[in-house]
Amino acid sequence: MSGEPVTGRVGRGYRAALAGIALLLLAVGASGCGAAAQEGEDNLLMASYSTPREAYDGILASYARTEAGSGVTFDRSFGASGEVSRAVEAGLPADVVGFSLEPDMTRLVEGGAVAEDWNEDEYRGMVTDSVVVIAVREGNPKDVEDWDDLTEPGVDVITPSPSTSGGAKWNFMAAYGAQRARGHSEEAALGYIGDLLENISVQDKSAREAMQTFIIGRGDAMLAYENEVIQAQQLGYDLEYIVPEETILIENPYAVVETSENPREAEDFLEYLLSPEAQRIFGEKGYRPVVPEVRDEFGYREPPGLFTIEDYGGWETVDEEFFGSEGSVTGVVEERGTGG
Repeated sequence: MSGEPVTGRVGRGYRAALAGIALLLLAVGASGCGAAAQEGEDNLLMASYSTPREAYDGILASYARTEAGSGVTFDRSFGASGEVSRAVEAGLPADVVGFSLEPDMTRLVEGGAVAEDWNEDEYRGMVTDSVVVIAVREGNPKDVEDWDDLTEPGVDVITPSPSTSGGAKWNFMAAYGAQRARGHSEEAALGYIGDLLENISVQDKSAREAMQTFIIGRGDAMLAYENEVIQAQQLGYDLEYIVPEETILIENPYAVVETSENPREAEDFLEYLLSPEAQRIFGEKGYRPVVPEVRDEFGYREPPGLFTIEDYGGWETVDEEFFGSEGSVTGVVEERGTGG
């Protein structure tokens, strides 16, 4: 589904369907942090993509001990980044939103739910970074070491679907960009995407669901956020991961919703996400902090061929040229489908 305005009878049906998504996310995906708000307390709803759930357990507990966080309670609604964005667009009454990639924020800017200047701070509206990595089973039984190994016969690969998951878009751009960084042509890079699709057996709706599929035993390798694999390791799952020589920098945006009934409290919380305390918690959960002095505390490997989405024109260009209805990756997905 597109975030563009739709008018007339179809538009009303579209909005009704999105409102249903919003209610489903709120009813099923939301989890309260502490008891319901009491008189004199402010309650905020944070709507976010699924992977930072565990990081927020620590961050919200830490925030509650601050002067700004005293008396503030939270409800949390998690889901696939695109679905959460569409739910807020449809009316989910969020105060703070966080997504796995910028286009899901852009949808809300265009709809008036988020201010146009949301990304004009020191960190361009981002609160965490990561990179796309290749997760494998303990001992790496298929000897997967790099991108080329993912297209070998008999290697079962897991990644979420780019139609719903921001994580999947990062994954496919990492795969495409790695081929281009090696000097391959655009045609050859898209050919690699097609070969990769032949080995992909499952495309879940979100990065979190894809990780759940992988840890229960499906697949030999998985394209994933580095932080998601680290969190799985911290939970005791026997996984390893490879940071490819060429991969993409993931940047995760957050913003306050314009219709928030508690804008000052929401702004205070967003500011706290960039504090050394919160950034350190993110780092401990596998995210790469955006604050340099905190990031330097962690030993994350810097791949020599690291590139960014800006190298391909930024998300506005990439979303249209690669993942739009006539996009190059969309065409390959439609042609080659999912293997397995």
